[in-house]
Amino acid sequence: MRSKMPASADDVYRFHAESGALERLTPPWERAQVIGTAGNIEVPGSRTTLRVSVGPFSQDWIAEHTACEPGKMFRDVMISGPFRRWEHTHTFLAESAESSWLEDHVEYEFPFGWFGKLVGSSYTQRRLLRMFEWRHKTTAEILSWRKAQGRN
Repeated sequence: MRSKMPASADDVYRFHAESGALERLTPPWERAQVIGTAGNIEVPGSRTTLRVSVGPFSQDWIAEHTACEPGKMFRDVMISGPFRRWEHTHTFLAESAESSWLEDHVEYEFPFGWFGKLVGSSYTQRRLLRMFEWRHKTTAEILSWRKAQGRN
């Protein structure tokens, strides 16, 4: 997903690098709670542990930050969790001093091969789209508010 942001690529990146950013960007309907962090997005090898729930089932999701170029991108990879594979790249593309593009690209594979894909594919795609739409809208709103307050 790609959305225009009302701030520079550096400002959007810094917003994502702030402590508490993941909590701010987790939609209220998602049953996900940060239960531990070690490091931050700028340090490859840093990890975040979430407890995620779908229906009556809960599971810990451990994500490791594997790459970072401040102001440009960072990547997290699922070490353990509900997917067979998950790689999420956050990219910040400069447009001007006051605007940029935020792009989230996720590659994932379901557990249980073709059966997992059959059962989870359309549900997961809808859920991810809704989540990223909310995250991008929330990011833009917070950055606009900060700009109006004279903060970046």
